[in-house]
Amino acid sequence: MQETEGVIKYQLHHKPAIANPEWNIATINSWRTLLYQLELIGQQAHRYQGYGYGNISQRTQGEQFIISGTQTGGIAELLAENYCLVEAVELSQNTLYSTGPCKPSSEALSHASVYALDKGIQCVIHAHSPEIWAATQELQLACTSADVAYGTPDMAYAIAQLFNSGQLQQQAIFTLLGHEDGVITFGQSFPQAALMMINTLASARQL
Repeated sequence: MQETEGVIKYQLHHKPAIANPEWNIATINSWRTLLYQLELIGQQAHRYQGYGYGNISQRTQGEQFIISGTQTGGIAELLAENYCLVEAVELSQNTLYSTGPCKPSSEALSHASVYALDKGIQCVIHAHSPEIWAATQELQLACTSADVAYGTPDMAYAIAQLFNSGQLQQQAIFTLLGHEDGVITFGQSFPQAALMMINTLASARQL
């Protein structure tokens, strides 16, 4: 299934505001830059019709989190103005509330669903890796079904089902078979989440 990358499908209620100086983006940005250098986040003319891809988020308090803005994939190093705060999510209503200098990533709903699974999860990475995605079966990775589209309540529910099945308790990574090359990792820290992505990429390249 191929869809236009970066299209926001949820109902978004966004309140424009300057970047909050309390957002500490130093850690999230350093890992995001590394993922950009590895082309796990980025923007290339020959991929996904030229749209930016991939995003990253960090829990702030409760169910709130900061996330890279929509279509920021092509920026080598983000600034505070390239992030926004997701304040609340109503999955059943396909609705998201945010504030900040930019609108949230089209995958913000999926990020929210991961944070709702476990209060210990502090960060989420959504990357695009053809190698990992194609090796889903060989690496025995958890995955959402090919008929589940990204950025929808169905995707959020599918992620919850993976977690409840116990698959994500063994490996904090899963692929989105209905979202070309989509891979998500998460963890209690960015080293944990990012290294899961990088180690899996290395394993995929060895096949």
